[in-house]
Amino acid sequence: MFDRLTSRRTIMKLLTVLALAFPLLSYAAPSEVVIALKPDKNPDAMVAERKDLEKYFSEKLKMKTKVIVPMSGAVIQEGLTNGTIDLAYVSGMEMIKADSVADLLLATKIKGKTSYESYWVTLKEKPYKSIAELKGKPIAFASRTSTSGYLIPVHDLVKRNLLTANANPESFFGKGNVSFGTGYVSAIEKVLNGQAEAAAVSDYVILGDKHLTPEQKSKLVVLQAQGPVPSHILAVRKNLDEKTKIQLKEVLLSLNSNTSLRDRLFTAELAATTKEQQLQNLKDALKKTGIQFE
Repeated sequence: MFDRLTSRRTIMKLLTVLALAFPLLSYAAPSEVVIALKPDKNPDAMVAERKDLEKYFSEKLKMKTKVIVPMSGAVIQEGLTNGTIDLAYVSGMEMIKADSVADLLLATKIKGKTSYESYWVTLKEKPYKSIAELKGKPIAFASRTSTSGYLIPVHDLVKRNLLTANANPESFFGKGNVSFGTGYVSAIEKVLNGQAEAAAVSDYVILGDKHLTPEQKSKLVVLQAQGPVPSHILAVRKNLDEKTKIQLKEVLLSLNSNTSLRDRLFTAELAATTKEQQLQNLKDALKKTGIQFE
């Protein structure tokens, strides 16, 4: 009896040690930090940015840093899952998909907010005063995978009771009247050439100078704004050790004093926020519209 009891206690102690030991191994500090950026810029420019960021982080962290540019969000999610990516620059939608394997570390802050707006844009010569007047009219969404140019505008239609939850937008705009571009510019071009009465795009397409020519912008007007659309996020893998997470956050925030490098990489100030604050409207939109992104 005694021997059996002693053996059982010994086994239980061993199991406890193993249970404690393996999580510690999975949360061990890395010898190298891998950062993933989005492939949304000129390839030559991104080579220079990668090198500058690697140098900056290596010096600040006192640890080797590697910056990569995966070709898709799926590759980034896989990297966060299997531990080959430690920190990633992702959209709000990509953050939702990576929710089980990543934490929100920081977000970009634009004009004091960690969000921006979606715009419905039409020609200045048109008489429309609100999106409600476009019932039965041809319109263009930016793309089937756009948050600001598809998901958020459809969610707004539901909130305004112009569209029922989970309904096809054609039930409001009319059969055959809903088209999709291959991006913001292609959707606006449909408005400019008369194929659509309005297009849904991000506010920075109109407010900035990178997407449209001055001549194109001079012909357009914002019909309506909706949102918020969450700004981009710096996501860190969940099973990275806490010390390294804190160091990464400190180094990223230090970029706010190095605006030249920061703006080349992330376009805006980096700021703290919570996952709930950043993603709640996006989660509501997905639930109310029934839209699913691959």
